[in-house]
Amino acid sequence: MTDKILGPGSILGIVGGGQLGRMIALAAADYGLKAHVYAPDADSPAFDVAARTTCAAYDDAAALAEFARSVDVVTYEFENIPHATADILARHAALHPNAHALSTTQDRLSEKEFINGLGIPTAPFRAVDTPDDLDRAIEVIGLPAVLKTRRFGYDGKGQRMLRERAEGDRNALFAEFGGAPLILEGFVPFEREVSVVAARGRDGSFAAYDLCENEHRDHILALTRVPAPGVSAETGRAALEIARRIADALDYVGVLAVEMFLVREDGAERLVVNEIAPRVHNSGHWTSEGALTSQFAQHVRAVCGWPLGAPDRVGGLPVEMRNLIGAQADEWHALLAEPGAHLHLYGKGEARPGRKMGHVTRLGPAPAGS
Repeated sequence: MTDKILGPGSILGIVGGGQLGRMIALAAADYGLKAHVYAPDADSPAFDVAARTTCAAYDDAAALAEFARSVDVVTYEFENIPHATADILARHAALHPNAHALSTTQDRLSEKEFINGLGIPTAPFRAVDTPDDLDRAIEVIGLPAVLKTRRFGYDGKGQRMLRERAEGDRNALFAEFGGAPLILEGFVPFEREVSVVAARGRDGSFAAYDLCENEHRDHILALTRVPAPGVSAETGRAALEIARRIADALDYVGVLAVEMFLVREDGAERLVVNEIAPRVHNSGHWTSEGALTSQFAQHVRAVCGWPLGAPDRVGGLPVEMRNLIGAQADEWHALLAEPGAHLHLYGKGEARPGRKMGHVTRLGPAPAGS
């Protein structure tokens, strides 16, 4: 489909009805756009804030085609959309990010091959389809290593750390993954996990937010700090350049996140890319209050063909974002009473353990000497 620059009153189609879709829809409304959200779950949080909704399965070709014809551009809030779904959408509407970016990043093997093809380092890896493949991969990569599903893993799901060669029966281990294609990744002895959230426009323009430091608990992002403390300015610039090279190579349009490991060896810092998220990202939630342009507004700008906004931090202040996971969302009243705390709740019903229910951001004092 031919792209056109959209104006206020246009309709933004969002595939996926979770909190990311919800926040994209809210940002679109600020620009006078209407959001049409497509998701299979009737209680999707994004439905609450959308001008129009379609509740249908991701493999419902007729519903997908009707949805795409009803909007001016389509984007998505998560990367695990079937490739066939993206193809149907792209036949009937402009799709950003493009289907190639989606297919490249939703398979860990193709993603790492793509990143290495740009000369950007990742953990060592091997495809694993059989127990014999696993033995051969361990011979090459060594242990410890992480065995992962190639597709559909998130928040620690679909992976297992292997520390010893004789750890369990190989056939039983494969059965745990239900026959899914796997990848073995060498363990990276990292000092900390960092990420770059960035945007690329239709015209190739690029804007990146400052490098973030991320802390995970039980494989779920718990805390993001920006700028990443204790990281050199040179490493920060290198991280942003990695994100730019990836976005350009994918001909990407929209916001993406590049998750990386910071490795320190003999006092020197180096970056190893872990994965690419082709969407707005949890580690960018701080931008709603902490940046001149939020990642959600930036994504809307990019997919609509508009100029990208400034990614600078408000007042140069450091920012912290904490996820509210499960029962932590019950602290909402105390957080509302806290001066300077900015609360976001996602409108989800049951606060199950491990479920992201909201987040809170805090802008810190100006850095010394500013």
